[in-house]
Amino acid sequence: MYQRILVPLEHTSTDDCILEHVRRLARHSGASIVIIHVADGWAARNLAALNLRESEEMRDDREYIERVAHDLNADGIRAEAVLANGEPAREITSAAVREGCDLIAMATHGHKFIGDVIHGSVASAVRHDTFIPVLLLRAPGGGKRASPP
Repeated sequence: MYQRILVPLEHTSTDDCILEHVRRLARHSGASIVIIHVADGWAARNLAALNLRESEEMRDDREYIERVAHDLNADGIRAEAVLANGEPAREITSAAVREGCDLIAMATHGHKFIGDVIHGSVASAVRHDTFIPVLLLRAPGGGKRASPP
């Protein structure tokens, strides 16, 4: 079964859906979880090139994924958090290899053709760019920004 699962989070309400599913999967298989969020705003995409500091949004994202990892660890599931920056699909697939993951588990919004053309689909790009198995779970709702507990 799986040993290490990469879970990309958006810092939205859709995260709850995949986290609930992966929590059960990790318990069943004994896998550890790597939580990743890819900051892709202007500051995040230009962080290294312009020698910028993390933006307030990036600090908020880091706190969020660290809190999620802490909650998983407190629940008896080994977890760690990774904040990446840049193009989300590329960062997710690179992190999966770098972190030695054997599954990528992510929630999708369930856009239809026109929505994917307009908004793009990170999930679609990830599944086309990796040989690591990808578990896609369609999340209910619209993906509103997650609020602090």
